[in-house]
Amino acid sequence: MDKEQGRTILKRLKLKVTPKRLEVMSCLGGEPLYLSADEVWQRIKVRVASIGLPTVYRILDELAEAGVITRIFLADRKQYYFLCTNQEHHHHFVCESCRRVEDLGQCVLGEGAVEAVQRSGGRVTSHILQVNGVCGACSNPPREASCRTK
Repeated sequence: MDKEQGRTILKRLKLKVTPKRLEVMSCLGGEPLYLSADEVWQRIKVRVASIGLPTVYRILDELAEAGVITRIFLADRKQYYFLCTNQEHHHHFVCESCRRVEDLGQCVLGEGAVEAVQRSGGRVTSHILQVNGVCGACSNPPREASCRTK
């Protein structure tokens, strides 16, 4: 993601366009991978010397609340983040090996789940679904050519 795209998103969200916010968004938007707050900070502190780790956490949290950054949950219980420009309701597949995040492109929560909650007297206000696994590229690495001669 370039800085102009970041500016456009921040303006749409009615957030002040600051160099620190733009750097965080640019860092996350560079590759379709999830990163921890510390990894984001390590990558951008060389360009923005005045940024501290608490500021990175604050920016990530406000962008997550605004819906432009997705929080990624893994078994290690650390918080990870992924910049997702798809503003439609959808879910993600997360590769635990290469860290790629892919849009599933749709919501897989069926009407049956919502109806079951309603039958119990409740109501669904939100839900989070993340599919973790190993992507095809990591599951099926290319085989090395055999060097054997007869």
